[in-house]
Amino acid sequence: MSPVMDGQIENWDDLKLFLAVAQAGTLSGAARTLGVNHSTVFRRIGGFEETLGVRLFDRLPNGYALTAAGEAMQESALRVEEEMVAIGRRVTGRDLRLSGTVRITTVDMLAQGLLPRHLAAFQRAYPGIELELTVGNAALSLTRREADVALRVGNQPPETLVGRRVGRLVFAVYGSAGAGDAETPLTERAWIGFDAEHAPLVRRLAAFLPQVRPTFRVNSVAAALAAARAGIGLATLPCGLADPEPGLVRVADLPDDFALDLWLLTHEDLRRTARIRVFMDFLAEEIAKEASLLEGGERQAAEARPEGQGA
Repeated sequence: MSPVMDGQIENWDDLKLFLAVAQAGTLSGAARTLGVNHSTVFRRIGGFEETLGVRLFDRLPNGYALTAAGEAMQESALRVEEEMVAIGRRVTGRDLRLSGTVRITTVDMLAQGLLPRHLAAFQRAYPGIELELTVGNAALSLTRREADVALRVGNQPPETLVGRRVGRLVFAVYGSAGAGDAETPLTERAWIGFDAEHAPLVRRLAAFLPQVRPTFRVNSVAAALAAARAGIGLATLPCGLADPEPGLVRVADLPDDFALDLWLLTHEDLRRTARIRVFMDFLAEEIAKEASLLEGGERQAAEARPEGQGA
């Protein structure tokens, strides 16, 4: 028998703790993931090893590394985790009550510029359902129940999820109302660029205006909007967020390939859960009403200068 199996595992939380340390590689990283303190992780992982009678980690100067027994434990623990999460999804999927919590994940630009008014309207309509919103560019896993519903931007949603395309974000070039000379070609003006997390926008701008070299970079569309409004430079921004901003003007339109689809997604096992179904239906209907805004049809370009696209 493998030494990993010599002890008895009576607490699923011990396996979750073990997986958190294995995935983070440090006690502090695992503590952040689990929402506990460093000393708690240290004490419990030591107790877990003592219960099993086997050392799961090598303590190294730069973190914790799995031993051979730990690697065997991780393989088994991941299977157990997958089954536990699947059980939770199946049970939740049979919940027909219009109460409970719906956990939503999306990126910052949608969390700030699009969702708040719709979430407020939903809570007025369904006061028994609590909402939790997690904001970040890193996509949380719906399969692992880190979130129930995702509002994501992109033209290729994951095949493991179900949902619908609820809109399309059209982009244009924006700058502050008083920044720069409107007669200066686009390629000679200051630009705000994005980091690698926004690779599609980076690639498209490079293909559209290869001479542009951004002098200011951000990892957030919401931050780019704020920077453009402050006069730092021009930025490629979603019309649905930038057009309502009184401090911004639309300097130039962009080719169709800058547009990105907006997807509302959940896991197959959750799609029949009453509170999740009603939330997705409500949000899809509300976003559809804003199609003209999201697609840039509610404000004409401040400048239409084809020559500005050249060098």
